[in-house]
This record gives sequence, structure tokens and C-alpha cells, in this order.
Amino acid sequence: MNTLSIVLLVILAVLAIAVAVLYFLGKKAQKKQEAQQEQIDAMKQTVSMLIIDKKRMKMKDSGLPQTVIQQTPRLLRFSKFPIVKAKIGPQIMTLVCDEKIYDMVPVKKEVKAVVSGIYITDVKGLHGKQATAPKKKQSAFRRTVERLQEKAGAKPIK
Repeated sequence: MNTLSIVLLVILAVLAIAVAVLYFLGKKAQKKQEAQQEQIDAMKQTVSMLIIDKKRMKMKDSGLPQTVIQQTPRLLRFSKFPIVKAKIGPQIMTLVCDEKIYDMVPVKKEVKAVVSGIYITDVKGLHGKQATAPKKKQSAFRRTVERLQEKAGAKPIK
């Protein structure tokens, strides 16, 4: 056999092994995430709260209890989390918000929130309009592409 074919076979074998490892690690992580979601759903409660402030901050600067900080994996301790300070009854609490709904959480408004422990999973407006995520401003390139797609008939007209 020639050296080029041997090198290509070795590279192919390494890629096949890497794909297999990633597949099994992905299945394991998916099962773990499903189990965590079941726990969150089992513990959820609807609570009326006044949102005081919301920020993305590091775990150690957030004001969360020390036991929560110690239980987080070391790699996640230095990343920023969506943190919400809210008044629930007479008590002011620091809660972690779900990344999907963080933009919809209104500041200085009373809301009904679905809470599981210190984790906010859903928010509904109590007074006034329903909170919606603000639309992100599109770049000039994206606007041009969408306009051309509409003219070509590839995208429905607004």
C-alpha cells in the first residue's frame, strides 16, 4: 500500500472513533437534561413577584447562596448567568432566570412567574400588556437579503 492511502485510512479511523464518542456523549447528556427537566417540572410553583432588577453577572458576584455556588461545575462558575432580583412577599430574593425568557422579563413590574427552587422558568404579565422580547435590529446585509428574497418569490411578502 502506498503511504497516502495509509494516512487517509488512519485519519478516517480517527474521525469514525471521534463521531462514535460524540454520539454516545450526546445521548448521555440528553438523558441527563431530560431528567433535570422532569425535576424542574415536578417542583414548579406559580408565584406573584415584583421584579426589581435583572442583570447578566458571574455566579460569585450574583448574591446567590454559597451552597448554590459550590454545587455548580467549576467551568460554569466564571460564565455569566441571567440573574433577577425580585420581591416575593416581604422578602427580596436573587433568582436565576431561564435564558429563553430573560429578555421578556419586565423590570419594575409585578408579574406571575413559574418558579422551581431558585430558577424562573416562565413569566406572565400580571398588570398591563404581555411582556414580549424586543426585536433585534437587523443588519443592512440581512435586510437586503430579505428584500431580494421577497422580490424573487422565495419568501412570503409581509
